Amino acid sequence: MHPDTRMVHVTAPIPEHSTPLAVPIYQTSSFAFADPELMADGLHRPDGAYVYSRFANPTVRALEDAVADLEGGAAAIAASSGMGAITMLLHSLLDAGDHVIAQHSVYGGTHALLHDLATRRGVTVTRVHGHDPEEVRAALTPRTRVLYLETIANPTGHVSDLPALAPVAREAGVLTVVDNTFATPIFCRPLEHGADVVVHSATKFLNGHSDVTGGLVVFADRELHQRTWEYAVEFGVTADPFAAWLTIRGLQTLALRMDRHAANVTRVATWLAGHPAVSSVSWTGPVPAKHVTGYPGPFCFDLAGGYDAGVRLLSRVRLIRAAPSLGGTQTLMLHPASTSHRQLSPEELQETHISPGTVRIAVGIEHPDDLITDLAQALDFAGR
Repeated sequence: MHPDTRMVHVTAPIPEHSTPLAVPIYQTSSFAFADPELMADGLHRPDGAYVYSRFANPTVRALEDAVADLEGGAAAIAASSGMGAITMLLHSLLDAGDHVIAQHSVYGGTHALLHDLATRRGVTVTRVHGHDPEEVRAALTPRTRVLYLETIANPTGHVSDLPALAPVAREAGVLTVVDNTFATPIFCRPLEHGADVVVHSATKFLNGHSDVTGGLVVFADRELHQRTWEYAVEFGVTADPFAAWLTIRGLQTLALRMDRHAANVTRVATWLAGHPAVSSVSWTGPVPAKHVTGYPGPFCFDLAGGYDAGVRLLSRVRLIRAAPSLGGTQTLMLHPASTSHRQLSPEELQETHISPGTVRIAVGIEHPDDLITDLAQALDFAGR
């Protein structure tokens, strides 16, 4: 063959007598076949041969299998972002005119998606507080398809009573979907408490290093996984192999990091509760509920000075970074009323327990004394 042909057809050796310690990155869009029928079969089921990386990829599958195992699920789908995972899932579960029951305090992006589904598809949404089974039972309609909860709510830290609410949904034939991003399977496994589907923003604690955007959906039922996978392939939100590889690398230290996050939160939240510039702290304690065995990081506190004090605080911190997202090694701070929840009206902010002076802090793994020193000087400035 000519050199310009040989340089195109480069192949890698397949190890026969050894196993790589790290999961290999299959950074390829397509896979070649000697058998056309085997290729065709792989395009029709998630557990078939690898054909095209939008359908399935070995590196992505390694991540999906690992997180499904950690959550106690049957199978998982990795997506290109947390919102990609949630959007793909809800679009696959809901038809025009269907009904969703969702807790008041959910991530701003989820709130926006539910509003969009209501506007574009006529999906109706009833909000509940997330702790009263009778409130959920009263909200049920013949068109209710989904009960949507967050294990630990973003950003308020509210802990939903999943073991009490999920049986009510199941009796009515309604799927319970739980966003487990904040707790992770280290502190809660929602499928063990009645959930049918678990979603994650892998961007947060699962990756843990602020260098990935990704999401995951974990299913208790393999048939539901199959149906949703078909929609995910059409929707085009499946994960990139390199992002999946980075998430796998972060996953290996998840338990160690979560313990440090939780210990740091206890120190920082207790200190904030005693500061005169802070009117309230939403932290619920190191063990917020029987089904949630630890509190890992993000919580809110309210400043007595309101909106302006929140903006001043973020402009003054030096070690702590004013940035969106959470779950990485660094401590990050956010003012929801001007950023993540800016699309909510004052009434909607009140319903989600966010005030103009609410600040969310996602505590990292630094030494807690250094974090408290930075907060002290910034609060002194913000309270002026």
